[in-house]
Amino acid sequence: MRRFAFLAACLLAAGVLAGCGGTPEPGDAVRREAFESAEVQFAAPDEGDTIAIFDTSAGEVRAVLYPDLAPMAVDNFVGLANQGYYNGLSFHRVIYGFVVQSGDATGTGLGGSSIWSGNPFPAAYTDKLHHYAGALCAPVSPDASPSTLSQFYFVQALPSSVDKAAQQTLADAGVRQEVIDAYAAVGGLPYLDNTDTVFGQIYEGMDVVDAIAGAEVDEAGKPLEEVTLNSVTISTYGAPDPAASAPASEPAASAAG
Repeated sequence: MRRFAFLAACLLAAGVLAGCGGTPEPGDAVRREAFESAEVQFAAPDEGDTIAIFDTSAGEVRAVLYPDLAPMAVDNFVGLANQGYYNGLSFHRVIYGFVVQSGDATGTGLGGSSIWSGNPFPAAYTDKLHHYAGALCAPVSPDASPSTLSQFYFVQALPSSVDKAAQQTLADAGVRQEVIDAYAAVGGLPYLDNTDTVFGQIYEGMDVVDAIAGAEVDEAGKPLEEVTLNSVTISTYGAPDPAASAPASEPAASAAG
């Protein structure tokens, strides 16, 4: 891990940390161009792939999950979602150009749970998944705090976030050119590779994440006007929309009985 810690330090020194001077301000329109790549995260979901549907007070976000590449992170997320753990939680940490984070029932960033009786699970690293803009990730704290459990974040890095200097740093570190090209095109947080776990990728609703990221926040990064995660629904790509297939409610009984 020493190599990756050194790489992270170099990228930070190069000014890749989101929120540094020169980046667009919250409220600015984020223009994200389509990008074609053989990298896993840029492929459209296949029919039958596991997906997560995030119903938020700002709109809907859909992400494909990668159970074969990050099995424990996906198992934990899916299990908690199916238990209704995420229903009604807030986005407690919002940093424009960086991340939009939720998954803490206390709303403080200090809480969390897991399907393994609240115990943490190991991080999963693979060169097939990276912290590109739109990645769905599980944070890992070095002190094994609860953020390693149920909390998750969307990478909201801006398209210009990995500049020429950072690309050269990645190249000098031996990062594959395909990965460098993807970071250069869509932006991301390469210094979090081999630190946090990537277990999904947004394929619909990145504009909603950008809107949440533009919220006015306090000094701790918590939105002044609460942004709510109403629910997380686990489904499969190509299946009938869960909302559309839900049974209609029974008509209310008349007052006359």
